Amino acid sequence: MTDVRNHQYDVLVIGAGGAGLRAAIEATRDGASVAVICKSMLGKAHTVMAEGGAAAALANKDPRDSWQTHFRDTMKGGKYLNDWRMAEIHAKESPDRIRELEQWGAIFDRIPPGLKGADGKPLKAGTISQRNFGGHTYPRLAHIGDATGLELIRTLQDRGIHSGMDVFMEYTVRRLFTTDGRVSGCFAYNRADGTLHTFQGKTTILATGGITRCWAVCSGSWEYTGEGHALAYWAGAEMGDMEFVQFHPTGMIWPPSVRGILVTEGVRGEGGVLTNSEGERFMFNYVPEMYKNEFADTQQEAQAWVDEVIADVTATQRRPPELLTRDVVAKAINSEKKAGRASEHGGVYLDISWRDEEQVKKKLPGMYHQFKELAAVDITKEPMEVGPTAHYVMGGVKVDPVTQESSVPGLYAAGEAATGLHGANRLGGNSLTDLLTFGKRAGEYAAKAAAETDGYLEISQTDIDAVVAETLAPLNRQEGENPAKVVEDLREMMQEKAGIIRTGALLEEALADLDELEARGEKTAPGGGRIYNPGWHQALEISAMADISRMCALSALAREESRGAHTRDDFPVPDRSHWGKVNSVIWLEEGEMKIRHDPCPPISAELRALLDASDLSEEE
Repeated sequence: MTDVRNHQYDVLVIGAGGAGLRAAIEATRDGASVAVICKSMLGKAHTVMAEGGAAAALANKDPRDSWQTHFRDTMKGGKYLNDWRMAEIHAKESPDRIRELEQWGAIFDRIPPGLKGADGKPLKAGTISQRNFGGHTYPRLAHIGDATGLELIRTLQDRGIHSGMDVFMEYTVRRLFTTDGRVSGCFAYNRADGTLHTFQGKTTILATGGITRCWAVCSGSWEYTGEGHALAYWAGAEMGDMEFVQFHPTGMIWPPSVRGILVTEGVRGEGGVLTNSEGERFMFNYVPEMYKNEFADTQQEAQAWVDEVIADVTATQRRPPELLTRDVVAKAINSEKKAGRASEHGGVYLDISWRDEEQVKKKLPGMYHQFKELAAVDITKEPMEVGPTAHYVMGGVKVDPVTQESSVPGLYAAGEAATGLHGANRLGGNSLTDLLTFGKRAGEYAAKAAAETDGYLEISQTDIDAVVAETLAPLNRQEGENPAKVVEDLREMMQEKAGIIRTGALLEEALADLDELEARGEKTAPGGGRIYNPGWHQALEISAMADISRMCALSALAREESRGAHTRDDFPVPDRSHWGKVNSVIWLEEGEMKIRHDPCPPISAELRALLDASDLSEEE
C-alpha cells in the first residue's frame, strides 16, 4: 500500500504569492493554525515579477485622487462587467493595505522635498511616491523602482514567517476533497522527493495565481498552469468570466529565448513612446470614444504632460495615448502588425531613450538590466521591440465579494485565482492591491469559519486511493508520448486559436483540439521515478491545462461581441443590449462542462453616480 502522510490545520492556504501570504498572515493573527502549501520555493512566487507598482488612492502625489476616482477608473477599465461591490471594497481599502506594508517594513520610493500639488500647496516630503499607469486618472501606483512585487513578497514573507505559519515548499496540490458538500482538505505530492500527503483543513483558501502558461507567448512564470482554477472547478465551484484573458501590450519579442517576458507599463508611465516601423506614434489613431476627453490628441500636448511628470510637478495636461488601458494598446499593436507596419521582429518599438540616461537607470533599473543582459539592447540609447503577451486572467473562482468564499462551503479564493474585481479588463497596478485587499479578507473570514467548526471532517479513503492512483499513473506507463510535446502543442494551439483575436470557427476548432490533446495527455510516459522528475510533474499538469483552456474557449465562443480583453473578429462591436449586462458562469455537472450567463449585480444609485453618464447610457 502506498504511504500517504496526513496533516491537520485549521486553515489551508494553497499558494504563497501575495494573496496567499497575506491570507496566511491574517488567519494566524486571528489564532488559526495555518499551512501554506506552495508549488515553488517560498519567496519565488509569480508576484515577484510585478514591476510597476501597486494602485491605491493615497493621494500623496496628486491630492485630487480619491477612492471614488479609483472606483470609477476600475469600473470603466473593466467595461462595467466588474462586480461593483468588490471594486468599491478595493478602492476604499487598498490605501490601508499599502500603509500596512509600509509599517511592516516595505521600502517604497519617496516624494522628494519641494514638490507642489495641483492646488499649489507643497506635497508632504518623505511620503510614498506614486507613478502614472494606464487607465488611472492620477498617479496612483506606489512603487519601488520597477521591482515592486519583489519588495512586496519580501515584506509579506518576513511577516508571515514570524506569524507562525507552517510552509510546505515544492508541493503540488492535486485534488480538493469534499465531505457532505463542504471542502474537507486536499491531496498533494512533494515535487522533490515524490512523497504523498493529505491535508485536513477546516477551511481552504486558493491563492494559486493565474493560467497564462496555457499560451505559447506569456509573461507568466512556470507555475501558472492553471491548476488552482482546475482544483476549484473539479470540486464543484462556479467559475466566472473565463473568456477575459489579458494580453499585456508590451512583452519582449526578441531574441526568441525571451519572447513574452514582461516589459513594465512603468516605461510608458515615465514617458516611453510607441512607434511603428514608419516611425509614427500610432496610438493617437486608436483612442476609443469613451476616452477621447481624457487623452491628448496631439504629440505636443502629450509631451507637455510628460514634461510635467519629469519635472515632478502635478500634471495638468491630458495623458499620452500610450497610457490607455492594456486591452486598447494591445489590440492597437496587433492592428499595426496586421497592416504591415510591424518592427523588424514582428512587434512595435517602445522608446524611452530620449530621456536622460541616469534618470532611466534610476526609474527603470530592472528594465535597463533586463534588456542589456537578455537582448543586448541599451534602452538608454535605442528603442525596445515589444509585442502583446498573455499576462493575466480576469476570470476565476466566483466568490462572495465580502468574504471571498466560493460556491463550495469552506473554499475561499483570492488574487488572480478569483474573479469579480476586474471585469473585462484589469488596470495595471490593481492586481497587487487586489491580492493584498482580498487576501486579507479571505484569511480573516476563513479563520473565523474555522474557529466556528468543531473538529475535522473525515476524508473518504476511496477518494484518497483514487487520486493516489491517478497521480502515480504516468510513472507506470512504459510507452507513450513525451508530456512536454503535448504541453507545447496545447500552448501553440491556444496562441493561434484562442489568442488576442478570436473567431467562432477557430474557437470551435480549439475545443475539438483540446479533446484530442487531453486524450494524448492521458497516454504520456515521462519515464523515471518520483524523485526530481519534471516530466512527471508536466504529465500531471495536462488535465488542468486542458480544462482551463476549454473554459476559456467555451466562454469566448459564447460571448458574441468584443469587449475589453475579449476580441471576436466576427463580432467586432460591443453588444450593449445583452452582453454588456451579463457575466459568464462555468461549472462541472455530471462530468460535463456547463455554461450560463447571469445578470451583473445591480449597482447602487450612489455609486452609479460616480461613473461616466455617457458611457453608462451606451451600456443601456
